[in-house]
Amino acid sequence: MTTHYLLRRLHSLSGIVPVGVFLVVHLWTNAAAAGGRGSFDRAVGQIQAIPGLPLVELFGIALPLAFHALYGVYLALRAKGNVRQYPYPRNWMFTLQRVTGFVAFAFIALHVAQLRVPKAFGALPWTSFYGALQTMLGEPGMFAVYLIGVTACVVHFANGLWGASQTWGLASSPRASRRAGRAALALGALLWLLGLHTLLHFFWRCGGLLPLPAAQRERACRDGDLVRRENSRRDAFTRAGHFPYTTDRASSTTTR
Repeated sequence: MTTHYLLRRLHSLSGIVPVGVFLVVHLWTNAAAAGGRGSFDRAVGQIQAIPGLPLVELFGIALPLAFHALYGVYLALRAKGNVRQYPYPRNWMFTLQRVTGFVAFAFIALHVAQLRVPKAFGALPWTSFYGALQTMLGEPGMFAVYLIGVTACVVHFANGLWGASQTWGLASSPRASRRAGRAALALGALLWLLGLHTLLHFFWRCGGLLPLPAAQRERACRDGDLVRRENSRRDAFTRAGHFPYTTDRASSTTTR
């Protein structure tokens, strides 16, 4: 076996484990936001409590993701598109995989720069993720960017999962390939709806794609109102030329 063959197999495998598994867990964890700030903080807090989390994130997520992304870019740039000469479904899926890969790469870089880098330098504690996401995704432009990015990530994963089933010989016959394609499509649709549910919650600041129980919706709306008030006060202080302030939620007083 050549080095190129081994790298391609490793690239295919890394797209499922651990990168694909991380995508599923990440979308599931973030979906807790629809229950309000407390629900989101508990879900993220469970992740933060994992022993040796920095090492897990470095060797279990960051390095495999970097390899999958960079080697994927290398493969995409070397490949030659032929959908015009051979407009078959498999060729279109291959082209779709390349396009969504580039979009997902750019989106992940943006997402890391907005949240993970500030957290690493101590500028954004994880307990502030909820408010930061509500502020960012409350803007229509950033909401559109995240919607496109999440869509690209999910489509890339689902399409790659179908391709991997053939690469690894798990769905070599036409019938098995169709079944694998339907299964990958169903999984991708569920993950996309889960991501859309979370994005809509942060955009609307209350609820999401699915209806919430009355008490849970009231709590989520209250959290959204609190973030709006905090952002309005911060913007007012910034326009007035004052220094950043902190809010004492217990007494509802503002200090500089």
